[in-house]
Amino acid sequence: MTINCKGKLIDFDVPKVMGILNVTPNSFFDGGKYTNPQSVLLQVEKMLNQGADFIDVGAYSSKPNAEFVSEIEEQNRILPIVKIILKHFPDTLLSIDTFRSSIAKVCIENGAAIINDISAGKLDDAMFEIIAKHQVPYIMMHMRGTPQTMQSLTNYENIVKEMVHYFSERVATAQRFGINDIIIDPGFGFAKTLDQNYEVLHKLDLFQFLEVPILTGFSRKSMIHKVLETSALESLNGTTVLNTFALSKGAKILRVHDVKEAVECVKLVQKITNY
Repeated sequence: MTINCKGKLIDFDVPKVMGILNVTPNSFFDGGKYTNPQSVLLQVEKMLNQGADFIDVGAYSSKPNAEFVSEIEEQNRILPIVKIILKHFPDTLLSIDTFRSSIAKVCIENGAAIINDISAGKLDDAMFEIIAKHQVPYIMMHMRGTPQTMQSLTNYENIVKEMVHYFSERVATAQRFGINDIIIDPGFGFAKTLDQNYEVLHKLDLFQFLEVPILTGFSRKSMIHKVLETSALESLNGTTVLNTFALSKGAKILRVHDVKEAVECVKLVQKITNY
């Protein structure tokens, strides 16, 4: 199982780690930390040195009930960050967390390698066309509605069956557009209750029949600290536990705030499974 990133073939025999860089003032965990060039570069350097395979940059918080951000504001936030990261770390495989085709387009044109779309193309009809034109890997996530409405849209008869159908349709549509490198993300915390998140994680291996890499992202999310009755700040150990379980169920990319711990998790799980 491989994807092509800017001419570099990425093999998922060993799972990969994607470091999160939010350049928003209101993200649930690290909002406001990385809004100037110096802090951005220090964090990117830290994550790369710790073993991140990809850096995922987002300029529009997708937390529940997130504030609306205009297209112009999103571009003004993210484009300077893309340029400065690739100026100082030109070999970085940069992923752009956006559901807007215009943001995807301008970031790809400035060197971004992957597009990470929480809506799987459902919030912008032009997204698949842009991805196909530029032939970059595309991460499609499961979500209902928008970040502003998703938590009211958690009524499923059979959540895993409906998600498998959702991804089957979205993957098939993307492939008809000529998109070759597709990654799926179950969207933990997006249009799902606490118990639904854990049901999806428990049955994560069922998504492997789609024959595309699976990305999981529960880094410091409320599905951890609500169960442990702690906080996002105290959720690193819980994140590692869920990352370990996800790897055992076939996850190929861990999207995390804490790269060092995720890289260690991958190494240890690989050591176990190699026997």
